[in-house]
Amino acid sequence: MSKLIYNRRRFLGTAAATGAVLASPAYMRSASAQSGNEVNIWTYNDFVPESFKEQFESDTGIKVNVRLVDDQGKQFNLLAAEQPNPSVDIMTVAGHRYLQFIESDLLAPLDTDRLANWGNINPTFSEGDWSTINGNKWGAPILSGMEVLSYNTEVVSEEEALTWDTLFSEKYSGRTAYIIQDMMSIVMLMKGYDGNMVAYMDDPERAAEIVEEAKDFLIENKSLVRKYYDGGAEFQQMMVNRDIVLGHSWNGPAAALMNDGFPVRMAIPREGSYGFVYTYNIANNAPNPDNAYRFLDAILASSEIGAAMSRASGFISTYKGADQHLTEIEKASTSFPEEQLANLQFFRAEANDMKYSLVDPAVEAIKAA
Repeated sequence: MSKLIYNRRRFLGTAAATGAVLASPAYMRSASAQSGNEVNIWTYNDFVPESFKEQFESDTGIKVNVRLVDDQGKQFNLLAAEQPNPSVDIMTVAGHRYLQFIESDLLAPLDTDRLANWGNINPTFSEGDWSTINGNKWGAPILSGMEVLSYNTEVVSEEEALTWDTLFSEKYSGRTAYIIQDMMSIVMLMKGYDGNMVAYMDDPERAAEIVEEAKDFLIENKSLVRKYYDGGAEFQQMMVNRDIVLGHSWNGPAAALMNDGFPVRMAIPREGSYGFVYTYNIANNAPNPDNAYRFLDAILASSEIGAAMSRASGFISTYKGADQHLTEIEKASTSFPEEQLANLQFFRAEANDMKYSLVDPAVEAIKAA
């Protein structure tokens, strides 16, 4: 994996040296730091391009402190424990987890009037029906992704990757991996149920039965999986080491491997899958709110920055025109055939309280089984 990491960093370093890709606007360079000299960010690996971070710090005098996270639930628990005085200013929340954070008063409504570059976001993402809750915007969409079946093309065939059943086949026993919580939704979908659980909001007993069925399925097939993992970097490492040849993953980590020349491809299986949008959000009672808005407006400043974020993370940029700055290989790693895209639906949040009250204990039961 060291070679792969080096390649990505080398590219970003080259981009920073040229000054062309992540050039900051003049207004950012001329303003002075506010609310102290730092901004604290909780986000995923590669979501803040290193060259952008260095330039922002140089131009503004604001130090960017990045704390990497790998799980929405862990982030929620940490933020809840710190309130009413959080240590974080900006965090990365997936749109389908909004309600959990909002109802616990962990996020501040986003004042888009303070973001001169808000219009650089594709309206498909910035104005989606999931993005406005209680009349407010709660985050700036930065990257979009989906849950996919990723596979080593030297071992697994394209046809095999078109069904989730292959992930649970004896043929690849001990050579697969997945995130349990995410797979709960996928398994429900495999069995013909609504993995968002919106259809069962008025029937909690039925919802509990469905979650129990999905839990039992994963326990029954536990002997087949090599590893339950938490983050994209761990998935990449297992693929590169050939510990696994097949796995459920987010498209971002798999796309990064594709861009580095590793023989991996992705599929949206015929049973379906879910898409999601990552957003930058401001914490309620953030210690440096002015600096948080300055950071957000700066990172939304240009399609080149959006392309750099997509290139580094492997996720699809929400910025207008970002694809114009990607190579053909990079474009290929962020696209899917129309017939596969037809199998995709987006995560929804309406039933999240009920869903995760059932799914989270089920996940722990699977781990303990």
